[in-house]
Amino acid sequence: MSYLPGGLPSPHATLDDAPFWQACEHQRLVIRHCEACQQFFHPPLPFCQKCGSSDLTWKPVSGHGTVYTYTIGHYAVHPSLKGHAPYNVSVVLLDDADDVRLVSNVVDAEPPTLRIGLPVSVCFEASGEGPLVPRFRVRTANATNATETP
Repeated sequence: MSYLPGGLPSPHATLDDAPFWQACEHQRLVIRHCEACQQFFHPPLPFCQKCGSSDLTWKPVSGHGTVYTYTIGHYAVHPSLKGHAPYNVSVVLLDDADDVRLVSNVVDAEPPTLRIGLPVSVCFEASGEGPLVPRFRVRTANATNATETP
């Protein structure tokens, strides 16, 4: 079961982010990485935001992070969300990808338990007709890597 209901627009891969979505389909989280300055960045671009290099790769990351900020939605911002409130939209700061933050949801945190600094780990959910999307679950003290790395 997905955190958000079906009917929401699904992501569509572009030339710049296709490897990200392909990795998600295999339940792996990869982030764009600059080989020149060793910086991670997201969203993916064809050049490094820090040094301008085009010597870029995709590197797997653990999927562990912390809630950087969040909001609780009480109103349907899309017709398919009608009757689904409250829901959270969370920004997760990844632990091992410099200052990369992903906008997502924490799927197992009720609004009163969600907080800034909450440790989370990635999970993947279906999104209608589109690819699996990265969402997050509250991380327990004994959690291991959330995603496999090659």
